[in-house]
Amino acid sequence: MPELPEVEVVRRGLAEFTTGRTIDAVEVLHPRPLRRHLLGPDDFSSRLKGQVFATPARRGKYLWLPLASGDAVLTHLGMSGQFRVQPVGAEDEKHLRVRFRFADDRGEVRFVDQRMFGGLSYSEGGAELPAEIAHIARDPFDPLFDDDLFVASIRRRKTGLKRALLDQTLVSGVGNIYADEALWRAKLHYAKATETLKPLQAREILTHAREVMGAALDVGGTSFDALYVNVNGESGYFERGLAVYGQEGSPCPRDGRPIRREPFMNRSSFRCPKCQPVPRHARW
Repeated sequence: MPELPEVEVVRRGLAEFTTGRTIDAVEVLHPRPLRRHLLGPDDFSSRLKGQVFATPARRGKYLWLPLASGDAVLTHLGMSGQFRVQPVGAEDEKHLRVRFRFADDRGEVRFVDQRMFGGLSYSEGGAELPAEIAHIARDPFDPLFDDDLFVASIRRRKTGLKRALLDQTLVSGVGNIYADEALWRAKLHYAKATETLKPLQAREILTHAREVMGAALDVGGTSFDALYVNVNGESGYFERGLAVYGQEGSPCPRDGRPIRREPFMNRSSFRCPKCQPVPRHARW
């Protein structure tokens, strides 16, 4: 699933193409991506006709397209959702679900989703922050993110460290990939009990999360397959810079020990057994 860097890459691409443009029509080719818009595809399309897009915004992994009216289109990419910018009349993608046409002829925006876990919905009054995601915490790149509050909050938790990093009500945008990479950089095991974290350790893990996501953002994010691409259909290249995630059996870049893959929350965690030993106090 796309994490903060990948969603931010998409947001930036859309900002260049949609900001200030008037929607001429919205064509829904499959109703499933509109399942969260309870009034249905026809209502979604009619509400958007004639509206003007403002600058796209993001919180964590959530992206929304504000409208000049004060409402917004709330989006979630899910496992395979993509926004693609295409010339008018270009051949349709195999998994094209929703098409946005504009009043000019400078191309169109398409929502493509192979697995259809992603979706779009109309959020009334959601231009500033859709109410549907108001419970999502700020992410580490948000200018108003409070580092001191994060440190205090994570140390009050009684859970495993990686579980806390993946809790989008504590800090948003960090997913499985960047949590593993930040933990490796911090030399911390994913099951370390959060109540045993020292303040400096909590700050270090936050710093490393920012650093690794910033590095990924600089190269377009992480693409393991064609399910994540930017609005021009291009892949990200941070896979080449991953130290532990997906590197089972490869030598740790720091000490050469083989990287381990271990089951975690119906997915996997990757760690170096020497750099990141099992802690004395662990919460699995």
